[in-house]
Amino acid sequence: MAGVNGQVEWQIQPRDWSSSNLAGAFWGYRDNYLKSANDPLRYQVIWTGANEGTEPSAANYVSTGGGTGDLVAVTFKVETTVGDGYWEELGSIKKTRDIANRKYTDGSQPSGHRFTVDISQLISGELSYSLCPINKGTWQSPYYGGMNGGLTMQDNVLSGTGAMGTPISQYNVSRNGTFRRIKVTPYYEIINGDGDIVSAGNGGSSKTITVINSVNQFEKDSLYYEQEFIHDRYAPSSTSPKRFNTRCPNWYHNTTANKVEYNKLVRMDEEAEFLQWYAKDTYNGNDDTDFYNLIELYGKTFTADGTLENEFVLTDFNSLLEDNTATQFAHEQNRMLVQNVSPTFINANAKVPQSATRPYTTSISPITTRTHRYRLYFRGHYFSQVLGSVWTSVIHSAVNWYEIDREDEKNAYDFVRFHWLNSVGGIDSYTAKRDVVEGLTISRDVIERKSVDRTWYQDDQNNGNNLDTSLYISDTMRGGDIYKGGREVSNVNAERTQSVYTEPLNKSVAKWLEEMILSPNVWIEMDTDATKMGYKRNPYLRPSTKEYIPVIITNSDVETVNQAEGLVKFNIEYTLAHKVITQRN
Repeated sequence: MAGVNGQVEWQIQPRDWSSSNLAGAFWGYRDNYLKSANDPLRYQVIWTGANEGTEPSAANYVSTGGGTGDLVAVTFKVETTVGDGYWEELGSIKKTRDIANRKYTDGSQPSGHRFTVDISQLISGELSYSLCPINKGTWQSPYYGGMNGGLTMQDNVLSGTGAMGTPISQYNVSRNGTFRRIKVTPYYEIINGDGDIVSAGNGGSSKTITVINSVNQFEKDSLYYEQEFIHDRYAPSSTSPKRFNTRCPNWYHNTTANKVEYNKLVRMDEEAEFLQWYAKDTYNGNDDTDFYNLIELYGKTFTADGTLENEFVLTDFNSLLEDNTATQFAHEQNRMLVQNVSPTFINANAKVPQSATRPYTTSISPITTRTHRYRLYFRGHYFSQVLGSVWTSVIHSAVNWYEIDREDEKNAYDFVRFHWLNSVGGIDSYTAKRDVVEGLTISRDVIERKSVDRTWYQDDQNNGNNLDTSLYISDTMRGGDIYKGGREVSNVNAERTQSVYTEPLNKSVAKWLEEMILSPNVWIEMDTDATKMGYKRNPYLRPSTKEYIPVIITNSDVETVNQAEGLVKFNIEYTLAHKVITQRN
């Protein structure tokens, strides 16, 4: 196969090392493993065989050694996986060289032809959200979007050897969950001695990155440069807080101080409060031979005066981890994880902390009638070979705090529990409790039919006095049948509209809750006869009588700061995404 004159090498890619061409060009060399699918994802290769303004030429073709020629175009092949080893080609972008640059002082041109593409629009369509069923500990799989397990795009293909096949199709299921692993490979085309464009092989693939369905705001977010949402081998510090995928201000950097800004309110009857996070690698950074034996969310409960009550752990998310053996986890994970941390779930599924062995065996219900709040963080354990098989614990995350809300619900209405896709690609939740309003917005399609003839009425003359045998034909325009005719409603269009107020909010909490208004995906919890049937039919997939019901937030504006008034309240206005179904005439 033909080759390329000169050298072709990577110039720009979303992450690279300090020794690369990015060194000195960007802060921290952008060595960030986690990227947003909604930010630019630029890839650039440079061919050093000519200055930017010099045209490729067939005269430069060298026929010996398989042949080499000037580079004309580069095709960037974009591939994705979710970490299971199966790489899927999303698409290819063919690019001729970038527009030539000229030096502003003398018009000279830099060395090399540059070929640049942005693949973010290809990637963003591959990501969605992953809802964990209410009262379930974790996803069925980290790979799929929708309600785990699995967003089934088409479920009309049955497979299997049984007479009816398997009840759920194994085909056309999209792995568009909360994250994807991405790599890009450049393929080269040159001009040969005959002036034909021919293939010249490919260069090495880019470094693999993980992209999530997050968004960054230019005026405030430092996620471009820092790795605060990447849970790796290093413990969090005041400069590197390994945060969960939420901007709720209920966290602090470490476990040594109680300086949390906000205790997130949770109710004892709530079954769906989740922590979601990205785990890159999970082992001690000082020695790669140390594998974790246990990985857990570790929690403590406290009374109102700060007295420690109970210690507990949650480990449902372990089923999502790459597990080498029964006694150790793989070093590299590179995946999103989720864990239910609601009071109801904790009391039903928490375990007593232990050492050296898994699975955990002793259960505990740590949240009591005296519990005021509880906290959680992500940690791992291993036997340190360096230290002589000493049992060692490593904290991998900041600490998130929760406070028990024991306010009784009003008899006239229920509180409204919201869930939404947040700006860092996770699912957030909030319970609104004030001034619930519900109603209908209705419009009608009206048509006009021929009216009846009121001059003539059908009587019983032909049947004597036997009224029971009078001829009667339904739905005619015969005289006197005035129940029908004239203007009629052919269709009723109805939407159920609702609104609810939040508690008074300080600035940081209001800024967090504004994400609900901005989110394209919002749900409320509902407990109805229909949702109860879902629980009855499949309690494994739907382990609660409550289900997520999609809603559309209809607020056109929201006030997050009011210096004159102090604390603000949101009036969340919404309508059910499923319209009210009415009959057609």
